[in-house]
Amino acid sequence: MELTVGANQFFWPADRWAEFYDDVAKAPVERATLGELVCSKRLPFYQDHIPAALETLLAAGKQVALTSLALITLKRERKLMAELAEMGVEVEVNDLTALAYLPNGTAFSVGPLVNVYNEGTLTWLAGLGATRVCLPPELPLASVEILTRTGADLGIAIEVWGHGRLPLAISGRCYHARLHQRTKDNCQFACEDDPDGLDVRTLEDQPFLAMNGVQTLSDTHACTAYQVDLLKEVGVTALRLSPQSKGFDEICRLYRGLLDGEHGADHVAASIRRIDDDIRLSDGFLTGERGVDWSGAPASQ
Repeated sequence: MELTVGANQFFWPADRWAEFYDDVAKAPVERATLGELVCSKRLPFYQDHIPAALETLLAAGKQVALTSLALITLKRERKLMAELAEMGVEVEVNDLTALAYLPNGTAFSVGPLVNVYNEGTLTWLAGLGATRVCLPPELPLASVEILTRTGADLGIAIEVWGHGRLPLAISGRCYHARLHQRTKDNCQFACEDDPDGLDVRTLEDQPFLAMNGVQTLSDTHACTAYQVDLLKEVGVTALRLSPQSKGFDEICRLYRGLLDGEHGADHVAASIRRIDDDIRLSDGFLTGERGVDWSGAPASQ
């Protein structure tokens, strides 16, 4: 089973962004997706670093793709998508409107923000040129198995969200701007202050969600440590690890060790918790009754 690195969901300083992909080039992963997924206003701050990151990753033997935005609405965003399609690098589609900019017959991959919930959708995407699909993270294991079986028949690699805060929704409004009493057009990039998203708590002060500019994320970090064997059994091609600001290189090594049988799920979960004591883990979408459920012992939570 492969390990892949998904598109960074957060807004980091350009130097930190570039350093992150230098580390990914050395990490035990097979593939990485680069670019801006959440907000087009962030892209100018680091887009000059993308060619060098691509070159570094390719030189390290990694497969590379560039992500589309999750919500393409503005004229300049449509222009960016057209330019992305002309770069000669595989595009990961996270908004189906991006397909309009890909030449007919161009191979592409599909990210987890596209609702691939059934065999019909998967077959339709394959007919358009999709070669790899990362399934939406809210799918249960039974659905993953059906789609993986269909993907094998179609020649499509199937990824499952393996680790990281789960992408739940994209809005036309910017939560970070609203929190700071700013308009979206004058947000002053408040999301940069929260490199892993801003925690949202209920009125009863219980952890609930996280916000990231226009994006809503889970409070918990998904962790498939206890489902890896099940995912292998149903034929999943790859686990996707979502970038975070703390200890991501160690997270890559932990999951590689897990896939290679060097250590078990308890060790992975406990080690992830040591990276950041504030992280709560979940795996309920795959095998639980609720998405927030967690298979690990309380001590690992």
